[in-house]
Amino acid sequence: MPQKIFAIALLLLVVGSVWFHLWSPWYLTELASNWSSIDFTLDVTFVVCGIVFVVVNVFMAYCVWKYRYSPDRRAEYKPEDKRLEVWLTSITGLGVAAMLTPGLFVWADFVTPPENADEVEVVSQQWHWSFRLPGEDGEFGAIESRYVTEDNPFGMERDDPNGQDDVLIYNSTIHIPKDRPVRMWLRSKDVLHNFAVAQFRVKMDMVPGLVSYLWFTPTRTGNFEILCMELCGVAHHTMRGMVIVDEQEDYETWLAEQPTYAEILAKAPGDVAAGQIGYAVCASCHGQNGEGNKQLNAPKLAGQEHWYLRRQLDYFKSGVRGSNPGDMYGMAMGPMANTMATDQAVEDVIAYIQTLPDEPTEKTVVGDIENGKDIYNTCAVCHGKKGEGLAFMNAPRQAGLNDWYLVTQLKNFRSRVRGAHSNDAYGMQMNMMAAILNSDEQINDVVAYINTLEAELLKPDSQEQVIASIDGVK
Repeated sequence: MPQKIFAIALLLLVVGSVWFHLWSPWYLTELASNWSSIDFTLDVTFVVCGIVFVVVNVFMAYCVWKYRYSPDRRAEYKPEDKRLEVWLTSITGLGVAAMLTPGLFVWADFVTPPENADEVEVVSQQWHWSFRLPGEDGEFGAIESRYVTEDNPFGMERDDPNGQDDVLIYNSTIHIPKDRPVRMWLRSKDVLHNFAVAQFRVKMDMVPGLVSYLWFTPTRTGNFEILCMELCGVAHHTMRGMVIVDEQEDYETWLAEQPTYAEILAKAPGDVAAGQIGYAVCASCHGQNGEGNKQLNAPKLAGQEHWYLRRQLDYFKSGVRGSNPGDMYGMAMGPMANTMATDQAVEDVIAYIQTLPDEPTEKTVVGDIENGKDIYNTCAVCHGKKGEGLAFMNAPRQAGLNDWYLVTQLKNFRSRVRGAHSNDAYGMQMNMMAAILNSDEQINDVVAYINTLEAELLKPDSQEQVIASIDGVK
């Protein structure tokens, strides 16, 4: 009886699996490139494997039923059957050949891009995508890893004439024109990554020290998410980007707005004197010395990195940040940021903020510091062990900031009040990372621990004094 039940269960498994495959709501995403041949190859694989699955399991069910135990029957020992072996080897060989042959032709096309293909360089790092276009001369400038700095994240060789018109896009969104082949050169600045866009059916490893490539022709406009398909670290799942396929006219408009390397080099530094005048508007909330004001929900600015201040002001001006109705204080920042009408005005104000004294902040948050330390181990991968911020991780400083502001922003990220805008790639990363904080108590714990890190940056008498001051709040 058990053998009969097992045989019936195998048949039900086969019927259910075939039914689920044919009527399942989950299958390949809609194709958005020229690689229909890849879909055909996958379909061939599904068919061959499906036939093998059905035949093997039905045969197994038949054998279990037909040769089930009976006291009147003895098994026959038959170690070899040449006829059966020939049939099995031949059929298996045909099945494998059927699966591999289409892939060989597709691969030959995949590694042979058209000569007229546009070129884009994709640069990966934990956990960020950036892009470079060759400019009007059609040639990329030379790059070297030894030239990579906070101000030169691409590693551009400053004196190479071919690089002066290169278009540098230091964010995770790239635009490409529809119906034109594009060859993407792929390189990594740190560890193994993998560039993949499901709708284009393309993916390729990015190996440090090597340059790989892939190509495709986008066939419809739209926004298509870039994923890293190689486990590259603790925030691997947050390494998202976007390919936006435009009509030719829209693409050219976007391209004209992007800076070249020469334009970046020619950018004037911030003027501290002019920035002091511009900062007068900011001081009404953030304080004369950028110390912050809890009553006005204005965080401390002194001590924060220039690149992070620039990004946030750009976000406020463009509506990337502060446009969510749930972020009432962020919405108030939009009009204030737009009082800085030009990029130079932004640079001037930031230059002045860099001159403000970085004084210790008042500690107002109480939490379990030891538990917060355990939680912060994840945060430290991007923000640094001392909360100092890491520019190459695009992660700002946390130590020494207003603790009440950190609590507010972590709650905003967790609830997607902040970071939900499609152009806020780093905010979306924080949405996913803040989700590990399951309660307000955990947020308080991790911020209480961050409070202890201020001692590492501002160097008071001892870290124990900072912890003691927090204990005094308790």
